[in-house]
Amino acid sequence: MKRHALTIAFSLFVFIPVTARADGFSFATVVNPGDPAFTQLLGINNSSVVAGYYGDGSVVPNNGFTLVLPNTFTPENFPGSAQTQVVGINSTGETVGFWIDAGGVTHGFTNVGGTFMTVDNPLTTTVTQLLGVNTAGVAAGYWADSGGTFHPFTWGGGVFTGITFSGIVSAQATDVNNAGNITGFNMTTATTSDGFVDIGGVFTKLDFPGSLFTQALGLNNHGDVVGSYVDSAGNTHGFLYNITTGTYHTIDDPLAAGSTVVNGINDQGQVVGFYVDANGNTDGFVGTPVPEPGSLLLIGAGLIGLILRRFQRQPS
Repeated sequence: MKRHALTIAFSLFVFIPVTARADGFSFATVVNPGDPAFTQLLGINNSSVVAGYYGDGSVVPNNGFTLVLPNTFTPENFPGSAQTQVVGINSTGETVGFWIDAGGVTHGFTNVGGTFMTVDNPLTTTVTQLLGVNTAGVAAGYWADSGGTFHPFTWGGGVFTGITFSGIVSAQATDVNNAGNITGFNMTTATTSDGFVDIGGVFTKLDFPGSLFTQALGLNNHGDVVGSYVDSAGNTHGFLYNITTGTYHTIDDPLAAGSTVVNGINDQGQVVGFYVDANGNTDGFVGTPVPEPGSLLLIGAGLIGLILRRFQRQPS
C-alpha cells in the first residue's frame, strides 16, 4: 500500500505538460468546420465558454457561435441577419456582438438566454457594435458617424454613456469588467493607434514599447489587459499587460506566420484570439497559462516530499 501511494505521486508529477508551452501558454487551435479557412475567437468567460464566428464575410458569410471546449459549437446568429459576429460573453452566458442586415447596416445586439435584442445608438443610422459585456450586463462598444469616425460608449439599462478623453480622435471601447474598467483603442491616424484602459475615469494610454499601432481588446477582473500590436517589420503580435505592474508580455501562437491577435481573457488567465497560419488561413486559438519549468519542478518536489513524509508516518 505504501509503494502504491508513492507510485501515484510520481505519476502526477511526470505527466504535468511542461513541454506544451510558448510565451507562458499552452495553445490549442480551434477551427469551425463551417469554414476551415476562417475562424476567430473573440471572448471567453470564467466557465471557459468562448464567443466567436466563422466565415470571412465574402466567400462565406460571418456566422456567430459559442463554443464549449474543445469542440462543441452552438450556432448563434441574430434572427434574419445577413451576417453575425458574437464578440463578448459574460459569466452568466449573456453574449453581445453585432449583426448586419440585408441593407448593409450594422446593429449591436445582446442575447440573454436565447432572447435577442437589437441595440442601436440613436446618433447613427449605419454602424453600432457591442464588443464586450460584464456580469451586470453593461456592454462596451462604439458607433460610427457618416464620416467614418468611431465614438466609444458603454450601454446598460437601455442608456448609452459616451466616453471621451484628452486626445481622442476615433476610438472604440472594446470591453468592460465587473468594476466598470474599460479597454479600447484610439486611432490617432490611419496608420497609428494607442490602446487605453479607463479606470474610474482615469485614462492610461497603452503603447507596446517600440510600436506605433497598439489596440487593447479585452480585460479581466484582475487587471490583465490583452490586445495586439504591430512591430517595425509590420508583423502583428498579441500582448498581455498588467495594470498593477505596468508590464507588457508578447503572446504569439507558435503556428502563426507573422500575425497573432489576442482578443479576450478570463479570470483564470485563459486567452482567446486568432492567428494567420502558413497557408494564409485565419485560425482561432485558446491559450491556457502554464507554470514556468522551475515552478513545475518545485511543485513536483513538493508533492514528492509531502508523500514521502506521509509515507514515513504510516504505521508498518
